[in-house]
Amino acid sequence: MKRIWQNKFFNWYTLTNSYLSLRVAASLVLLSFVIGIVGFMNIEGYSFLEAFYMTAITIATVGYTEVKPLSSNGQLFTALYIIINLGIFAYALSAFTSYVAHGEFFRKMHNSFIEQQISKMKDHIILCGYGKYGKEVVANFLHHDIDFIVIERDEKKIAEIQEREDKLLYVEGDTTHDDILLLAGIEKAKALICALGDDTENVFTVLSARQLNPKLNIISRSLSPKTESKLRMAGADHIIMPEQIGGFYMATLVSKPGAVDFFSFITNEYESDIGFEEIAYKDLPNKLKNKSIRELRIRELTGSNIIGFKNAIGKYSVNPSPDTIFSAGTSFIVLGNEKQLEALCKNFKVS
Repeated sequence: MKRIWQNKFFNWYTLTNSYLSLRVAASLVLLSFVIGIVGFMNIEGYSFLEAFYMTAITIATVGYTEVKPLSSNGQLFTALYIIINLGIFAYALSAFTSYVAHGEFFRKMHNSFIEQQISKMKDHIILCGYGKYGKEVVANFLHHDIDFIVIERDEKKIAEIQEREDKLLYVEGDTTHDDILLLAGIEKAKALICALGDDTENVFTVLSARQLNPKLNIISRSLSPKTESKLRMAGADHIIMPEQIGGFYMATLVSKPGAVDFFSFITNEYESDIGFEEIAYKDLPNKLKNKSIRELRIRELTGSNIIGFKNAIGKYSVNPSPDTIFSAGTSFIVLGNEKQLEALCKNFKVS
């Protein structure tokens, strides 16, 4: 991914921009050309080409000789025309300077670059929010080389993204707005993680995302248990409450410290090469579908172990029987080290 650079807007940019418009400036220049051509053709009887030439050298103030000697009326028209064009030129120059200096030019470049990158992306992840949880998600995605886009509206956090050594692709804007989600390529995305610090914004973001992409896998953070039902109604597939998980871990450390320490160790990819992998029925090659665990010989072929099985209605069973059949809608959870999981994906997942 390439880094996107974008200027910060000055606080007074909106006020200045309301008076200076490139579109208005271009319209005035075009109108000036029309007036000059029509004026010279009617007052001096010039042909269109002669009138166009006179208009061009008058606006450019290059001082070339007239096509034909001007009459008194032509001289008066030319003098007034030059004075008017001085104002038009000053306005056009100010508008262009404002457009570049105040960041609009770079914002346009930013949006153009975003659109080019997103047009090449498919099945990427959209991360909404670059707070303390969002940064952890980013670190994990970078570790696994996963394509993702960050959406953030806070200028300080945008500056943090820009100052990172990692080249992050990001969109600056409000995640509750459909146009921002569309700019991030939500229609082609595989999943969306909503890690905003406000439950109301999480709900509205999830609702918008679900409407824009009904097949999207949506994971949302929730600060309050009361918001969980609202997030599910809005369309979230998974809801994470960090404080609840943290409380559970701390309480379990009192009664089962060894078990929690071991689980923390195997789930910390920066300290351990042990990890998990989920293989769904739809991911299996056709020749391996509708077979039992015994027939698949996963442990024999890869060294990894099946520790969980999810049936077609979403219920899990731990340490499933070797006679368990993998049928439509089911999946299994596998535990192993890095090499074992690589062998698992190579042999038991459709590439």
